[in-house]
Amino acid sequence: MKKYFTILDLGVMAINKNIAVFGIALGVILAFTNVVLRYFFEMSLTWAGELTNYLFMWSALFGAAYGFKKGVHISVTMLLEKLPPMMAKIILMGAHLFSCLYLALMSYFGYELVLMLIDFGEMSIDLRIPMWIPHLVLPFAFIGAAFRAGEKIFEVAATDAHKVVVNSELETLHDSLEIRGVKDVNA
Repeated sequence: MKKYFTILDLGVMAINKNIAVFGIALGVILAFTNVVLRYFFEMSLTWAGELTNYLFMWSALFGAAYGFKKGVHISVTMLLEKLPPMMAKIILMGAHLFSCLYLALMSYFGYELVLMLIDFGEMSIDLRIPMWIPHLVLPFAFIGAAFRAGEKIFEVAATDAHKVVVNSELETLHDSLEIRGVKDVNA
């Protein structure tokens, strides 16, 4: 069972990370190209602004889902440090459960929005594509983030109550140093 969970974990992480990176890179290149064309050649790609907006939207939402895996979202542990370890563990699990439920609900409403847009048959102004296509990001990115929040529930549940707050802080420190290029936290 753990093998399948590891494969699912790697798959979700790869999807979130690659879409976030591809979206931001392509959006920046497209915006830059459009500015160069406009100012130096007095021409413009009329559809570039709309596509850039969609690329940044996809990048931001999939990047946020990836952020749950890396633990880079803001968390305040000051209150948890003052509580007995078991109470801190319960509250942290409750916070992750609340996050998971909220994100799953957002995914469901995103799915409902996509269905509604399909029924309306609305087309985008510049790209001339159905509006439901760019809005597919909502159910997919939010379900990916809900998966990550659910994963955190199991991680906290498997951790000894005395180490929960310490592990949460160390994970945040480790991931922030890893982002900055520092490989070993003890270095």
